[in-house]
Amino acid sequence: MAAGNDGANTPEDDDPFGYLYADGQAAGAQPPGQGGYGYPGPAAQPGVPRTSYNQVRTVGERQYGGPAQAHVPQQQSYGGQQQYGQPNPQYAAPESYPGAERTRQSPMPPQRGRGPNTKGLLIGAIAVVAVVVIGITAAVISNTGDDKDSGGNAGGAPTDGSSQVQETPSSRPSADETPAELPQQDAATLKLGGSALLAKDIKGAEGADGAYVTGFNAIGSSVTWQADLAEAGEYYLYVRYAIPAKDANATLTVNDKPNGSPIGLKNFISSSDPNLEKNWQTTWAPVTLKEGSNTIKLSCEQGNQCDAVFDWLKISKTKLSG
Repeated sequence: MAAGNDGANTPEDDDPFGYLYADGQAAGAQPPGQGGYGYPGPAAQPGVPRTSYNQVRTVGERQYGGPAQAHVPQQQSYGGQQQYGQPNPQYAAPESYPGAERTRQSPMPPQRGRGPNTKGLLIGAIAVVAVVVIGITAAVISNTGDDKDSGGNAGGAPTDGSSQVQETPSSRPSADETPAELPQQDAATLKLGGSALLAKDIKGAEGADGAYVTGFNAIGSSVTWQADLAEAGEYYLYVRYAIPAKDANATLTVNDKPNGSPIGLKNFISSSDPNLEKNWQTTWAPVTLKEGSNTIKLSCEQGNQCDAVFDWLKISKTKLSG
């Protein structure tokens, strides 16, 4: 077909919605009236789209919500069947029947179920705590073993790479160490001076073979002891002696210095028997000694009462009983 103008009756010019657009309104398109959609006039005009034959309603013209019977065409019943468009009683709700009561919805009975399993939860919690405790115990035991192993390394080197502090040894005895035994000396082994001499006649002496020092009852007589001590300090000098039931005394010299008043050799047991065998007893005097060797001397000097015999001399840090 040759190209050309086929007039006003071409399908593409038949626009039933031309009134909705600006160019259609400019061409005179009007909303549909009694004759349907289209442009004015029932007859086709050159260059004007022809009137639509469809009965199309304008958007918004149809009414909704009215009775359903107004829009449903009535149909004749055939053979006693229900007409099309009429309510079907087979599908009507029970409460729509005449005399029927409105159906009530009965509430659902409460469902009785088991509550939370608290017993199971408690057992689970206890199991978790037990596992944690076991883990902590194992860690503590492991750490303890590691400490012991690190302490046993050769050379004492720590395993964690830290430096080990070397302490300078102290010349003073540690408080944890057993105190050094303080010296005790038999008088018979001391250095004797003047008229002092050894004897074994009197029983009860505790020296070796029962020996003791006698002949002290003369001016110039003496016994001298070289006592070695590990630590300087205040001490007590104990002397075991025997007297003929009367008081005596002697001069005490420590490191060539008089040690105050004469040391008393008294009758502490209040004996009335002059037998020396029954009068063994001890006395003491405070002394200040130095570390190392100390010279301790008992002598009979002018003004002393020296009628006594000596068994042993002893140094103590505390007072002795008896």
